[in-house]
Amino acid sequence: MRFLRRRFGGGELADWQPRLYAILISLVLILAYVIAFIVENSRRITIHFVLFDTHTSLIWLMILLLVIGFLGGILLSQLYRRRHRSGA
Repeated sequence: MRFLRRRFGGGELADWQPRLYAILISLVLILAYVIAFIVENSRRITIHFVLFDTHTSLIWLMILLLVIGFLGGILLSQLYRRRHRSGA
């Protein structure tokens, strides 16, 4: 199976093609999943706040909550690290 291995400068053998195809197939599958996820969650919903209501796509609400959770996690980890560094 000569196509699986290629010789490089120092005589090292590397089987890069199967790994390359595995990565490409994985990326295509992830992209297909993301597209299907967006299409499936594109219906409009009503969000009821205390003083007003708004209409938006479900996917935008999910992305907003993901960003808020990510930023909250970063802030909490910084507070935790600062508290333990100061010895409190």
